[in-house]
Amino acid sequence: MTVESLKVTPQEFKLSDTVKKKIAKILEASDKDPKNLIQILQDIQTEFNYLPEIVIGYIAKEMNMSEHNIYGVATFYSQFKFIEPGKHQIRVCMGTACHVLGAQSLQDKISRELNIQPGETTEDGEFSIESVYCLGCCALAPVMVIDENVYGNMTAAKVNKILRKYRRNKKNLTKKSQEVK
Repeated sequence: MTVESLKVTPQEFKLSDTVKKKIAKILEASDKDPKNLIQILQDIQTEFNYLPEIVIGYIAKEMNMSEHNIYGVATFYSQFKFIEPGKHQIRVCMGTACHVLGAQSLQDKISRELNIQPGETTEDGEFSIESVYCLGCCALAPVMVIDENVYGNMTAAKVNKILRKYRRNKKNLTKKSQEVK
C-alpha cells in the first residue's frame, strides 16, 4: 500500500474550552507525569475515540514534552488511533485459526464492499476496518466483530447481508429523525 492510496482526510476537531477541560481533568489525574503518558493517551482516546493531532500538540505543551516523544510512544502501540473511527468499527481477526480458515478473503471482501483498507474510515464516517491478531474466539473462526457484535464462521458470502443490516439501521434512523422534524 502506498501513502497516496490512503484515504486520510484531516478531521475537523476543535480545541474548545470543553475539550480543554476534559484534557485538564485527565492530565490532573496523572499529575502530568511523563511516566503516565500511556495511561494519559489511553484516557484521551477513551474520551475522544482517537488521538486528534491538535490534542497531542496541546498535551505536549501542557506536559512540557515534545510532540515527537508523544508520537513515538503512541505509534509504538497498535491500540492508538490517529484517525477518527467510523460509527461502526469492524475488526477482522487475522490470528492463526482465522487466517487458516479464510480471514484474508473475508477482509478483502469487506474492503471491496466499503472501498477502504484496514485502518481507514469510509467517507460517510459509517464504517472503519481494523485487522486484529486475536479476538479469543478461535472455535468460531474466522471471526469478525462489528462494534460489540461477534460474527463467527464467517465467509465472504455473508458479508453483504451483515453490512446491509447496519446500513438499513442508518436509513431507518435517518427516516425517523426526518419524520420528527
